[in-house]
Order: sequence, then structure tokens, then C-alpha cells
Amino acid sequence: MADEAALAVFARSEPEVRKLAGALIDLLSAEPGTRVEPKGGSVHLCRKSAFAGLHPRKNALLVNLRTSAPIGSDRIRKVERVSANRFHNELLIEPGKGLDEELLGWFAQAAALAE
Repeated sequence: MADEAALAVFARSEPEVRKLAGALIDLLSAEPGTRVEPKGGSVHLCRKSAFAGLHPRKNALLVNLRTSAPIGSDRIRKVERVSANRFHNELLIEPGKGLDEELLGWFAQAAALAE
């Protein structure tokens, strides 16, 4: 179960969003070397550096993934180039949509970059 400090970031979100965030944090933090860092209004998932940011919304979870190339998908709302080889990819995960293989693959890609 995700720790209290991480879940406290999602206190104003709907219960389904808190459950989704907790499941995602539990799943990703189970990987060796992954740390969960609550940062006031968000939770960062880190290895040597941060690879994902989870930002609470009332009815959804806003996720920012750091990758070496833009993710080409209709699910990505915004892509920002932050350096020559780093991109921030923003997507919204709504409860009930689940954590599918495509999404988990993006998290794995981002985590591998942060090693």
C-alpha cells in the first residue's frame, strides 16, 4: 500500500482517483531502485532522477512522463521538449480506464531512462 504522505497529495481527489494513484504508486515502487517522493502538490517517481510526476485532479490523475523522444499517441495531451534528448509527455488517466500495457510500457521506458 502506498505510504500516507504520497496518498495525502490526493486528499482532494475523488476516491476512485486516490485508488488509481495508490495502485500505480504500489506497482511502480515495487520495482527495485524506485523511490516515491511526495512534493507538496504532486508525487514524483524516481530512480537516479525523476521519471514520472503524478498530479492530482478531482476526477482524474494527470501524469507527466520524461522520455528521450515524444510519445506518439492520441492519449498524450501535451509534449514539451525540455532539452535536446528529453521530453515531457502529459496525459490524463481517468479512473475505470485501467492501467493497460501501453501505459505501463511508457512508465517502463521513462524509468529505464532515469537509471
